[in-house]
Amino acid sequence: MGVLGDDWFLRVRLKLRHFQLFLALDELRNLHRAAARLGMSQPAASKLLADIESQLDVKLFERHARGLTPNWYGEVMIRHARTMLSELRHTGEELNALRAGNAGMVAVGTVMAPAVTLLTSAIERVHRDRPRLRVSVDVNVSQVLIPRLLEGEFDFAITRIPAGFPAERFVFEEIGEEDICFVCREGHPLTGCSPLTLRDMAAYPWSLQPPGALMRQRVDRLFLHHGVSLPAQIVDTPDVLVSLALVDKSDTITATTREVAGLLCAPQRFRILPFREVLSVQPYGLVSLRDQRLSPGAGALMGTLREIIAHRSGLDRPRAAPA
Repeated sequence: MGVLGDDWFLRVRLKLRHFQLFLALDELRNLHRAAARLGMSQPAASKLLADIESQLDVKLFERHARGLTPNWYGEVMIRHARTMLSELRHTGEELNALRAGNAGMVAVGTVMAPAVTLLTSAIERVHRDRPRLRVSVDVNVSQVLIPRLLEGEFDFAITRIPAGFPAERFVFEEIGEEDICFVCREGHPLTGCSPLTLRDMAAYPWSLQPPGALMRQRVDRLFLHHGVSLPAQIVDTPDVLVSLALVDKSDTITATTREVAGLLCAPQRFRILPFREVLSVQPYGLVSLRDQRLSPGAGALMGTLREIIAHRSGLDRPRAAPA
């Protein structure tokens, strides 16, 4: 098997139809059903796949009685096919926005706390100069956001880079840490406890981010550090609104950032439990792909975010004492 040159995709006559077939086969694992989804006959789909495998001189899918399964080569082609088709969809959306007189579109992924004030402030400011810029915001945990950034679903993200992802593919501009607090409903039995211990809280149900999420890891380590077993009843959800709904209707406790609690937790309905230990999650930041050029709209939004972050950092610095 020879080395593929820079123009390999031209020599093997790679087409969009190949990308569509790769994704259909990845989802359906059956050539007949994949061909039907694409409006092709099974022989035509089989020939399309056989031709590209012949040109590449590698098998992309393993054939077996139940259908097809992608091998390592196939997984590479599927991952990049997904990215290419996502980029083409974004191109169409941006062209449609420009034709309609809009200023393009931006897709951003973010963890919860930055979405509350930082990103919303930046969007409001950008819309003063670009009132027709379309902005989509997806809030989730870092483990979900980073793969979607790599697949081209976002222009950039405000998040962390979890372990296991290739750091060299990203540009990371640190913003800061998030302070964690524990929230319960007004009238919860623990609101009158002083001092409050982790063992006290462990006796009640909890709603937390899914296992693997960085805030969840921090809470799990806290229990481990204090030698306290995790609560017997935990609802796993990345959605803070689901957690707060459970807190509001029961004796459930949740962990969130102080910024989110300050915005969403009305004092007549929720209380921040007086846990004395200071907790924080590792710093988050602006994350973009190193080899990706941002569109004008995405560049404007990121530039505005940088201005807000710089201004906020200046305000956070201690002032020099008067002489």
